[in-house]
Amino acid sequence: MIEHSFSQAELDRFRRDGFGVVRGLADRHLCECMKSLARQHLAQDVQPVEYEAQTQYPGSPASLDAPGGRTVRRLLQACARDQLFGDWATSRAIGDRLRPLLGPQIELSQAHHNCVMTKSPAFSSATAWHQDIRYWSFERPELISVWLALGQEHEENGCLLLVPGSHRIEFRREQFDDALFLREDPEENRRILKGGVAAKLDEGDVLFFHCRLLHAAGRNRTGLTKFAAVFTYHSELGMPGAVPAGGMQQAAVKEHQVSFVQLGRNASLQDSAVLLQIFAQE
Repeated sequence: MIEHSFSQAELDRFRRDGFGVVRGLADRHLCECMKSLARQHLAQDVQPVEYEAQTQYPGSPASLDAPGGRTVRRLLQACARDQLFGDWATSRAIGDRLRPLLGPQIELSQAHHNCVMTKSPAFSSATAWHQDIRYWSFERPELISVWLALGQEHEENGCLLLVPGSHRIEFRREQFDDALFLREDPEENRRILKGGVAAKLDEGDVLFFHCRLLHAAGRNRTGLTKFAAVFTYHSELGMPGAVPAGGMQQAAVKEHQVSFVQLGRNASLQDSAVLLQIFAQE
C-alpha cells in the first residue's frame, strides 16, 4: 500500500532539489483510461487546445496552415473535460503530499497547466530551459506542479530535463532572453546547466516540481505520442499579484481571469469541500 504523505526525508530532498518522484502513484487502469480519453478528444478535435505551431518553439510547424500545423501540444482545461481528471487532480494522493509544502489549504490553478500534454512524433517541438513561474504573477512564487506520466518517459520521446536545486538560485533578468528562456551563451548559465538530469518516468509515476525549478524538454523522436496529465497548485495565501515593472513575469501570459479550485481533505469536484473562486487581474 502506497502512503499518501511524503516522508520527512522526501520533504527534505524536495526542498533541496526542487522536485521529487513518486513511483507508481497512479495505477495502470487510471492511466490507460486517461490516455484513451485523450486520444478520443484528439480525434474529435475537442477544444480548447494548444497547437505546436502556436508555440514557435524549435521543431514546431511554421504556422497552423503548414504541414503538421494542427498537431496538438496540449489538451487544455483538463478538469472541465472529464470527471476522471478532476478526481485525480483533487485526490488525497496529491493533496496530502502537498500540504506539508504549501500549507493546509491548497488551490488548483486553472490557468496554463490543468492540461494533458500530447507530445506527438514528427511535429513535436523542443522546449528550452525555463522556470514555470513565468506563466503566472503571484505575490509568493511558491507553486508546485504535479506531472503524471501516462506512459514511459525518456530522453528519446522528450522527457523533462531538470536542474536540481535551481529553484533556490536568485537569477538576474539578463540571464534570460526576451521570452524568459534561460540564455545558454553566458558561462555562468552553462555551469548551471551542467547539473541537468533526465526525469525518466514509467506509467503511473508522478513528478512533483517547484515553479522556480529550471527545466526543459526535447522533441519526441519515437513513433508514439507521449501523454502526461499536469496540474499546478498553490496555497490559498498565494494570491495573484501585480507584476512589478521590469519583473521576471513581464513576458508571461497575462491572466485576465483566473479560477482556482480549493482542495478539501477528501475532495472530488462534486464534493461540497471544493470551493470555486474567481479572481480578476488587471
